[in-house]
Amino acid sequence: MSQHFLLSAAARSISLRKVLRMEEAEAWDVFCRIRWASTEGKPVCPHCGSLTSYDVSRNGRPRYRCKDCRKDYSPTSGTLFAYHKLSIREYLAAIVLFVNAAKGISALQLGRDMDVQYKTAFVLCHKLREAMASEMKGMVVGGEGEEVEVDGCYVGGYVKPANHKKNRRDRRLAENQSGKRRVVVAIRERDGRTVTNVFQNEADATDFIKARVAKGTTVHADEAKSWDDLNGRFAMHRINHREAYSWEEACTNMAESFFSRLRRAELGQHHHISGLYLTRYAGEMAWREDYRRQSNGELFKIVAYRAASLRQSVDFTGYWQRKR
Repeated sequence: MSQHFLLSAAARSISLRKVLRMEEAEAWDVFCRIRWASTEGKPVCPHCGSLTSYDVSRNGRPRYRCKDCRKDYSPTSGTLFAYHKLSIREYLAAIVLFVNAAKGISALQLGRDMDVQYKTAFVLCHKLREAMASEMKGMVVGGEGEEVEVDGCYVGGYVKPANHKKNRRDRRLAENQSGKRRVVVAIRERDGRTVTNVFQNEADATDFIKARVAKGTTVHADEAKSWDDLNGRFAMHRINHREAYSWEEACTNMAESFFSRLRRAELGQHHHISGLYLTRYAGEMAWREDYRRQSNGELFKIVAYRAASLRQSVDFTGYWQRKR
């Protein structure tokens, strides 16, 4: 019997121990090579794009002055790590911890591992999720001859039943629900990428699916009425889950596999996911599902590069300092 990839040595190409043994200068060199990969770590001015800069480093932190626009910048300027307070080695270690968690990692656990406040870990986790989600922005899946699976998974809005049977209500009725229940809709291309979004109900997702699935794609879905509007645009294969989970003509098991990872992250790691941040958690799990056959070293490089390529986070820069 062949060994599963995740159990092999090839899946472990970076370790937390290796990162923590780095000197701060070595960690900065690793970050610079990730951010400025096209120039092999040579600084590029984020303001004007000039390749010529003076080294004006101070207090052990690298800093540069552009020869053309005369502005100062550091390797983290204009990235998700701008105005950072932790050392760059600690940020690299946090990324390793984050990508190593197959079902995600809670902010509480990351805070304990890194010995930082919960608030710091919370913002850092969401910035890394933002880096992951940047890959899926505007992505269109499928195409002529390709197949995608579409399905929905309801999350949140749990209503605890009353203690005595006589006081219990039918929680399937709208008047007995909390109104916080949301559905994560997944579009998963076979042997391709996964695109997700969050809606009030499945019927609201049809326009999103039409925009993210290319024409000529064959769509697999269950027999929920929510997907009936897709019949006029795509070739549809439908399956009745009361009769079978899959058959040759139709199958949504890959979408269900993604929902399994999302459920395990919710119940096993985070215990509760607020509807406000559900889109971010769904995007994270989609990214993890798509890259599940990559080594942790490759995952580290991808997330670190994405974080270094994005501009400052609009949502989470100064998150805890804002007036509520």
